[in-house]
Amino acid sequence: MTVMLRAEGVSKAFGGVQALRDCTVEVEQGSIAGLIGPNGSGKTTLFNTMTGYERIDAGSVYLGDRKITNLAPQRVFALGIGRTFQLTRIFPRLTVMENMLVAAQHTGDKRLHNPLARAGGRADRRRAADLLEFVGIASHADALAETLSYGQRKLLELSYVLVANPAIVLLDEPAGGVNPSLIRLLSDRIRELNAAGTTFLIVEHNMDFVMGLCGQVTVLDYGTVVASGPPQIIRTDPRVLDAYLGITEEDDDAER
Repeated sequence: MTVMLRAEGVSKAFGGVQALRDCTVEVEQGSIAGLIGPNGSGKTTLFNTMTGYERIDAGSVYLGDRKITNLAPQRVFALGIGRTFQLTRIFPRLTVMENMLVAAQHTGDKRLHNPLARAGGRADRRRAADLLEFVGIASHADALAETLSYGQRKLLELSYVLVANPAIVLLDEPAGGVNPSLIRLLSDRIRELNAAGTTFLIVEHNMDFVMGLCGQVTVLDYGTVVASGPPQIIRTDPRVLDAYLGITEEDDDAER
């Protein structure tokens, strides 16, 4: 299959801390891929380098055949990479609909330069309403975003990203702190979007969520890829049990 997004030999240090070390990760077009690892393993840093929020020290990032290394975040977004954040980035004092209309202004077209479009045209409002309906929060369209539950804020951020019709969406901890019913809704919507052609790369600690959704899972430890493969292989890989779950082969033998 065609590789849509690739980080190739990426390294990134913060002072004396090496967050990523010669890290290579590929995401195939049309897939739902997972990225897991213990806290501090470099997952969010990798997201940040892929989307322009951090400049890399070495290596390259590609979207298809196009090199996008160290492009500004807005350029990356305009090229078709959407992403959410571990801590949601929404406008709490704006209504849910107003949040969506702000997103519509950042789709890279001429509306950005037209002050009359800032209130949102009919097409923008219709698209925003459809997306809010899709993620299940249309009834909150006129509510201030700060009144939403944590899970609903996650859904708003996802719909915010979808306004631009991204080819690939990077989700950072989408199920973190979210109740089970909203997690099921989120899973269903990701599957629907994927069936319609959207590619996903998901960072998540909820293993049931990752293993149930992803066809390919990559494991980071200390900024290095230690394993990559389908969920059924990753679950039993001794390197993963050691690095991510803290279970060594000796522990496993002892339990038997």
